[in-house]
Amino acid sequence: MTTQSSKDPLTLAQALIRCPSVTPEEGGALDYLQGVLSSAGFACQRLPFSDKNTPDVDNLFARIGTRSPHLCFAGHTDVVPAGDEAAWKHPPFAGEVEGGLLFGRGAVDMKGGIASFAAAVLAWLGEHDGAAPGSISLLITGDEEGPTINGTSKVLDWMETAGHKPDHCLVGEPTCPDTLGDTIKIGRRGSLNGILTVIGAAGHVAYPHLAKNPLPGMIAALDAFLAEPLDEGNVHFAPSNLEVTTIEAANKAVNVIPAAVSAGFNIRFNDEHSAESLKDLLRGLAQDALGGIGLDHDLTFSPSSDSFLTEPGPLIDLMVASVQEVAGQTPELSTSGGTSDARFIKDYCPVIEFGHVNRTIHQTNERVAVGDLETLTLIYKDFIGRYFAAFSGP
Repeated sequence: MTTQSSKDPLTLAQALIRCPSVTPEEGGALDYLQGVLSSAGFACQRLPFSDKNTPDVDNLFARIGTRSPHLCFAGHTDVVPAGDEAAWKHPPFAGEVEGGLLFGRGAVDMKGGIASFAAAVLAWLGEHDGAAPGSISLLITGDEEGPTINGTSKVLDWMETAGHKPDHCLVGEPTCPDTLGDTIKIGRRGSLNGILTVIGAAGHVAYPHLAKNPLPGMIAALDAFLAEPLDEGNVHFAPSNLEVTTIEAANKAVNVIPAAVSAGFNIRFNDEHSAESLKDLLRGLAQDALGGIGLDHDLTFSPSSDSFLTEPGPLIDLMVASVQEVAGQTPELSTSGGTSDARFIKDYCPVIEFGHVNRTIHQTNERVAVGDLETLTLIYKDFIGRYFAAFSGP
């Protein structure tokens, strides 16, 4: 069995923060977790993956038990860069505590969440003779903040092939905007990035008849993109929105008509659309806006992620009950925010997300309340008990 210190979420969180695991570096974080979990009886697999034009990434899968129901906790030990370390109140990889707050890169996103669910699992197992009436696993990636190519998606493929496909999954991402327990994520909006390039002909502004200015065409196309709302939202999702994020003519001279202009944009969309339906819509709008004025264009899209929703049911009800029992509040069921690795997990099993308050993620002086680490651990521990009581059968 593990020592008491390894069950303490603060001890776990500090140890993880002190591993400088900036994407794609492992930084010792997976080594540390593997040691803690192995000593508790987990069978651990290190899963390094590679792909062209992306950095190699190490991942960890740990499982105790061989039967269903199989509950998987998922998270990432990689973190974004600390930025200007001199601007931090405490060194970003020191894991120092002051005034009841744990400071450090990853304290919230999401080493604090991993520490809480690891501590909860260890504590629950310690109260049940080191075994569960099913299986508990941890899927820990080092690629959530990076390209997300050599991380969770490939681990999930390996898990299915190796006979480790979970029945349900809880992702410990920070989900709460104000207080711990106020929000559970039951889905996410999709995300689509695109670049529209309008092609004209360069020339001197004094002789516009000898040139073809692409900028009025770009204005017309973007106006068409933004003219009508994509939808009005629905019971689980806010309205979809398109945001223009960059416009670049690569032209530093104010007396030259540029040869081309490009604009980048992102759409966060709900389940009224798919990525493909939005691509078709934008292609039509661009053609209508530009074809009639004789301007060529190129519209390209990056790999996208579709929206998803875990329908309200027993899994969500169990988490709501645990939050109510431990934190004393009823959480909102939300699909807001950016994307997460849950977008890959939903293709394998029902998945929800619940974790810390997300106010300081990716910021200088990222921090989590020590009390929240302890409370979240108790919520996860309560959830584990409810999960096996609900899904293990008589």
